[in-house]
Amino acid sequence: MNLRPLGDRVIVQALPKEETTKAGIILPDSVNKEKRMEGKLVAIGSGEKISKFGLSTGQKVVFSEYGGSEIKIDGQEYKILNHDDLLAVVE
Repeated sequence: MNLRPLGDRVIVQALPKEETTKAGIILPDSVNKEKRMEGKLVAIGSGEKISKFGLSTGQKVVFSEYGGSEIKIDGQEYKILNHDDLLAVVE
């Protein structure tokens, strides 16, 4: 991907929504309409604030539901998020 975020921004690829629970229950489409708030870091900007988080590409993060801007490149959907929109790192 030839996209580099500027400043304190990151690019996240949203992970697909789970269609079954861990117990094997299939979720109906009405439940799956909610946006996925978890994704994988694809690119990280070089701003001072974002560098303090110690993030690296490939990490799973949780982000705010309505934060950022959605873009589509080569058929894949990505979100460009500001450092304030990142909530947690999934370990």
